Amino acid sequence: MELIDITFWFSTFYIFPLWIMMWFLPSSEITKKIVGNVKICLFPLVLSYACLLLPNLGNVLVTLGTETPTPVIVIDLFSSDEMIILAWLHFLVMDTFAGRYVWMRMLRAQRPLQISAPILITCMMLGPIGLILGIVLTSNVEDDISNPTRAVE
Repeated sequence: MELIDITFWFSTFYIFPLWIMMWFLPSSEITKKIVGNVKICLFPLVLSYACLLLPNLGNVLVTLGTETPTPVIVIDLFSSDEMIILAWLHFLVMDTFAGRYVWMRMLRAQRPLQISAPILITCMMLGPIGLILGIVLTSNVEDDISNPTRAVE
């Protein structure tokens, strides 16, 4: 099995238990222990992403670092299988990170499962839309990211 296949399948299957816990067992101690721990929740996904990124890093940096990205440049960059899977892994990492953030806000706001689950499903399927809906529906929650407690330097 090639690296592209390994990283794809590992990451794709790795996220499902995380999402299922956030959707259906949001307040469970096991969910808090696994999803609440960024090392368990996200590091394996980032490692999988990095394994595929490193052999392609030069191409990515040269393409995006030497020219202003245009639709044509981005389409050309993502014309190879490796780069398409790399983008997929990028989506998985970032959507899971955003979902974890919304899950934490839902817990703090004490939103019921009937509200949190559809929003978190939206986070998984339509990342940015789920993220903004989650933030709007937990607007009464203050956190270190949304409202820093000290001045940003």
